[in-house]
Amino acid sequence: MATFDITLTTYGSATFAGRVAAYFGNLSAALIAWNDARVTRNALNTLTDRELEDIGLIRGDIEAVVSGR
Repeated sequence: MATFDITLTTYGSATFAGRVAAYFGNLSAALIAWNDARVTRNALNTLTDRELEDIGLIRGDIEAVVSGR
Protein backbone atom coordinates (compact mmCIF):
# COMPACT_ATOMS: atom_id res chain seq x y z
CA MET A 1 0.00 0.00 0.00
CA ALA A 2 1.42 3.41 -0.97
CA THR A 3 1.10 6.57 1.07
CA PHE A 4 1.39 10.13 -0.05
CA ASP A 5 2.84 13.09 1.80
CA ILE A 6 0.35 15.93 1.47
CA THR A 7 2.18 18.49 3.63
CA LEU A 8 3.39 21.68 2.02
CA THR A 9 6.94 21.43 3.34
CA THR A 10 9.75 19.30 2.04
CA TYR A 11 11.51 16.78 4.22
CA GLY A 12 14.17 18.30 6.44
CA SER A 13 13.04 21.90 6.14
CA ALA A 14 11.61 23.77 9.07
CA THR A 15 8.28 25.48 8.88
CA PHE A 16 8.06 29.21 9.38
CA ALA A 17 6.48 28.71 12.80
CA GLY A 18 9.32 26.37 13.76
CA ARG A 19 11.93 28.91 12.70
CA VAL A 20 10.18 31.67 14.65
CA ALA A 21 9.94 29.45 17.73
CA ALA A 22 13.64 28.55 17.43
CA TYR A 23 14.55 32.23 17.09
CA PHE A 24 12.68 33.20 20.24
CA GLY A 25 14.04 30.16 22.04
CA ASN A 26 17.59 31.17 21.15
CA LEU A 27 16.86 34.76 22.12
CA SER A 28 15.51 33.77 25.51
CA ALA A 29 18.49 31.45 26.10
CA ALA A 30 20.87 34.31 25.30
CA LEU A 31 19.02 36.64 27.67
CA ILE A 32 19.10 34.05 30.45
CA ALA A 33 22.84 33.49 29.95
CA TRP A 34 23.49 37.24 29.97
CA ASN A 35 21.50 37.68 33.17
CA ASP A 36 23.28 34.74 34.86
CA ALA A 37 26.65 36.28 33.98
CA ARG A 38 25.51 39.68 35.27
CA VAL A 39 24.31 38.22 38.58
CA THR A 40 27.53 36.21 39.01
CA ARG A 41 29.70 39.24 38.21
CA ASN A 42 27.81 41.40 40.70
CA ALA A 43 28.00 38.74 43.42
CA LEU A 44 31.74 38.26 42.98
CA ASN A 45 32.40 41.99 42.88
CA THR A 46 30.73 42.43 46.27
CA LEU A 47 33.19 40.01 47.91
CA THR A 48 36.29 41.31 49.64
CA ASP A 49 39.74 40.33 48.42
CA ARG A 50 40.04 38.00 51.41
CA GLU A 51 36.76 36.27 50.56
CA LEU A 52 37.84 35.89 46.94
CA GLU A 53 41.12 34.42 48.11
CA ASP A 54 39.21 31.90 50.24
CA ILE A 55 37.52 30.53 47.12
CA GLY A 56 40.74 30.58 45.11
CA LEU A 57 40.19 33.70 43.04
CA ILE A 58 41.66 37.14 42.66
CA ARG A 59 39.75 40.18 41.48
CA GLY A 60 41.24 39.83 37.99
CA ASP A 61 39.75 36.34 37.62
CA ILE A 62 36.14 37.52 37.84
CA GLU A 63 35.67 38.15 34.10
CA ALA A 64 37.24 34.80 33.24
CA VAL A 65 34.90 33.02 35.65
CA VAL A 66 31.86 34.88 34.32
CA SER A 67 32.71 34.16 30.69
CA GLY A 68 33.37 30.50 31.43
CA ARG A 69 37.07 30.48 30.57
